[in-house]
Amino acid sequence: MNVGDAAHRSGLPAKTIRYYEEIGLIAPARAANGYRDYSGDDIHRLAFLRRARNLGFSIDDCRQLMALYQDRSRASQNVREIAAAHVTAIEEKVRELQSMRSTLQKLIHACHGDERPDCPILDDMAGAALPSDKGASAPA
Repeated sequence: MNVGDAAHRSGLPAKTIRYYEEIGLIAPARAANGYRDYSGDDIHRLAFLRRARNLGFSIDDCRQLMALYQDRSRASQNVREIAAAHVTAIEEKVRELQSMRSTLQKLIHACHGDERPDCPILDDMAGAALPSDKGASAPA
């Protein structure tokens, strides 16, 4: 089947499928005319990749997971380690997002939201963007 059919069946855009081929995640056969010819197994691998990416796994993680998926003598411990590391990264990201939310909520609460130009939100961003000037001299 062609890339359009593969896209429809796998739920991935054709551009993503071509990218996955370019980076070596999939390798569809080529027809005599040079066009890609996706098999049912290719569609299954594409659906696997779609699900893994939807779970937030990186391309490198997907590459490892695909290799493990195709290796019938794999140890499930290896898959578990990748998934557990991903959960740890997600938890860290959640902590970062919660911290951002908390900071923004405090800034929003401090902002009067009226016609005056003073804005604690912008003041905070401007202050956070300034490099530390300890030991640095002022520009001439």
